[in-house]
Amino acid sequence: MKNMTLTNIAQACGGRLGNPPGQEREAAGVVIDSRQSGAGTLFIATKGEKVDGHDFISQVAANGAIGVVCEKIPKSDIPYILVADSFQALREIAAFYRQQLILPVIGITGSVGKTSTKECIAGVLGERFRVLKTEGNYNNEVGLPLTVLQIREEHEVAVLEMGISDFGEMHRLAAIARPDIGVITNIGQSHLEKLGSREGILRAKTEMFDHMAEDGFVYVNGDDDLLAAVGSIKGKKLVCYGLNPANPVFADEIKSMGLFGSTAMIHWDMNESLEVTIPLPGEHMIYNALAAVCVGIRSGLSKEDLTRGLANLKAMKGRGNIIKLPNAVLIDDCYNANPGSMKAALDLLKLASGRKAAVLGDMFELGENEAVLHEEVGRYASQCGTDVLVCIGRLAALIGAAAQREGHENHRGRRPEVYCFPDKESFLEQAANIFKPGDTVLLKASHGMAFETLLDNMLDRFGGQTSSLFLK
Repeated sequence: MKNMTLTNIAQACGGRLGNPPGQEREAAGVVIDSRQSGAGTLFIATKGEKVDGHDFISQVAANGAIGVVCEKIPKSDIPYILVADSFQALREIAAFYRQQLILPVIGITGSVGKTSTKECIAGVLGERFRVLKTEGNYNNEVGLPLTVLQIREEHEVAVLEMGISDFGEMHRLAAIARPDIGVITNIGQSHLEKLGSREGILRAKTEMFDHMAEDGFVYVNGDDDLLAAVGSIKGKKLVCYGLNPANPVFADEIKSMGLFGSTAMIHWDMNESLEVTIPLPGEHMIYNALAAVCVGIRSGLSKEDLTRGLANLKAMKGRGNIIKLPNAVLIDDCYNANPGSMKAALDLLKLASGRKAAVLGDMFELGENEAVLHEEVGRYASQCGTDVLVCIGRLAALIGAAAQREGHENHRGRRPEVYCFPDKESFLEQAANIFKPGDTVLLKASHGMAFETLLDNMLDRFGGQTSSLFLK
């Protein structure tokens, strides 16, 4: 890692170097998990709710670490950098390392669709470049610096997801990432507890521009009313993409292939256009493809690169992942949820053939309007023609109640069957009595509901790929 000696690292984070080595060498990696330590790594000892990294300093020393960053002097004779706050030191070390790098960085934020947009952009750029991208949920003030510290000499571009829940967080993330290109997917209704309103969310998200490159470009969803009205922020002109042909980059001639994706024509620069196939379903994937085309063009990709990159996209587990069973289809969208993404998932379910069933759970961090927002999703589920609606959790019960009150008839002239359960276990006990062969079943809830375990239990309990859940 370029210039990442203990002396430089100590200066970067304002720490005091103790037990200095006789001969300095650059760190081979930076970790906060002692199990990932090895020869040449730097270990940052952090205090968690259950585990204190300081208890594992002797272990990382035995594993060959070149030093530790810590908040108290270790009993081991390993070189150490003493700091007041290990997490703050992690951010400062990552910011220092980022300044040593010359590769372009793409920063992606928004209320909904950050991860799928990140995957889409990284997939397209991967046709030409060696890409490092955010993995899992490493998009916050711990995950983002750790991701930056994963960048190596062989990487040619980094695609970083940037997630926040409060004011000031994006400013700090941007100080680490220093993006050359920014993408904002939309301004929705997530994290209203702290950000208060969509206008507050917009203000928090655009803190990204505080540390962007002077010649940086920003691409935003121009079909979002707040983003479309911005024009420019902090000297950065926003280039809009969307389905509205008034956007400089837009898509039309969209043809749905149901749950198997869509085709579209993408236009830019007045007379430039490209026909693409997007193998992942839902209108939101058109927006993701538009963002990827914007970034790809700016990065010098050819039309052939763009076409091939989009055609090769694959769904991530928990994010619109289609699981085909012999007697049914599951839509695994378990990772997280807010009102916007819940409605988008219900729109996706509409593309299915046969009976459409939605298993929905609580949405968290919605503030004082949480009841109203859950009821709004319930009304939308009824209007979408959902055949079966399963609601799990205290707040999700409000979804079910609103759907029943709305009482829209679906294409079969029937109102949705609504089932409410207090928890996943009670639902699983009755699941075999709810579903039928040929059903398409959507699973979606906030991350705290752990619906990924519900998916696993459904597949395991009812026989996996020969699921008896759908044999009645």
